[in-house]
Amino acid sequence: MFDKILIANRGEIALRVIRTCKEMGIKTVAVYSKADADSLHVRFADEAVCIGPAASSESYLSIPNIIAAAEITNADAIHPGYGFLSENAKFSRICAEHGIKFIGATGEQIDKMGDKATAKETMKEAGVPCVPGSEGILDSLEHARKTAKKIGYPVMMKATAGGGGKGMRAIFAESELEGAWKSARRESAAAFGNDGMYMEKLILEPRHIEIQVIGDSYGKACHLSERDCSVQRRHQKLVEETPSPFMTDKLRKKMGDAAVKAAEFIAYEGAGTVEFLVDKDRNFYFMEMNTRIQVEHPITEQVVGFDLIREQIKVAAGEKITGKNYFPEMHSIEVRINAEDAFNDFRPSPGMIASFHAPGGHGVRLDTHCYSGYMIPPFYDSMIAKLIVTARTRDEAIDKLERALGEFVIEGVKTTIPFHQQLLQNEDFRRGVYTTKFMEDFELVE
Repeated sequence: MFDKILIANRGEIALRVIRTCKEMGIKTVAVYSKADADSLHVRFADEAVCIGPAASSESYLSIPNIIAAAEITNADAIHPGYGFLSENAKFSRICAEHGIKFIGATGEQIDKMGDKATAKETMKEAGVPCVPGSEGILDSLEHARKTAKKIGYPVMMKATAGGGGKGMRAIFAESELEGAWKSARRESAAAFGNDGMYMEKLILEPRHIEIQVIGDSYGKACHLSERDCSVQRRHQKLVEETPSPFMTDKLRKKMGDAAVKAAEFIAYEGAGTVEFLVDKDRNFYFMEMNTRIQVEHPITEQVVGFDLIREQIKVAAGEKITGKNYFPEMHSIEVRINAEDAFNDFRPSPGMIASFHAPGGHGVRLDTHCYSGYMIPPFYDSMIAKLIVTARTRDEAIDKLERALGEFVIEGVKTTIPFHQQLLQNEDFRRGVYTTKFMEDFELVE
């Protein structure tokens, strides 16, 4: 087992990893930018190293700075969390070159699954259902035009290096294609330094359902069931739950088997998520694989009883898994609380938290790095906390979430708590009848 793990991240996920390491008797190193000097992960780690100024590019994304911090503290492993360098193949390789274990996928696995066009080809080889689309990357506008004609409108143009909804365009007719092609490439180049595009058939009103997998270094994988992430805004998840209200035992088995097949085909190591689009007839199609721990991992932990960070560390240290799959025994829902003004197009709302009262009680979990007096910096993701509730049934979980949101007091900055409170009043949501289009019709009342 590892002696010391450096956490190459910030905020709630850094704190989350530190907590598990402490329970396992592993020493921890926090890294932080100058903007995060007062963050809780810095306070609770055994050691802390400042790795640069506020800008991510000069701190949390700086591979030389992070490797230097690992070397001066004698860390023998790095946990990347999610975001930042967690899916950076180069970083995974550099860690290996320096004799530091990267707690996550190998560079080769990230390459196979990180680029969406390559991932799709890999999954086709593995026999996992994929959305009809382009063979690899589109090399010209003409290529895009021919592909769209072949698979039939509507189509979705996607950035091959994409994430967070950037470089994506829905196209319903040929007349829209040229404009979408140009603007998506511009956006993708600006966001990722890569303007590569691929195309897929647009599945109208799908559900976004993902399967949590874990693989060991011996080629064995298992799944821990699904999460429904269909409530999204601009392709960013807002609410996640498990089990999915849309799921059947038959579908869960088919999707779980496909996800395990995908993981074992690439000999995947670590925790990962295979994401699927599911149409109204419960046909499912591979969308992408996230080769890291996900923001929404706590709901899976709550319903299967495993600490996923602990499992990540164990397989990284060379432990074997049994290959047994796990199924939900409870119902868990997570809402992301962001420093955003929900009534003003979810505009970021950084600043000082004047007061902070966390909800509690049976079945309530709060993952956060914030506290009263904490300054939310404007440089990073605006997430303040993840509120997770767990109960025997979905109805009980919704009632518990309503109660917990009513107790959650954050003053000094605008938050998305009012949005979530209104969401829970929505009849369609309460009935579990929602798709990825849900937010398009949802009206927030001030």
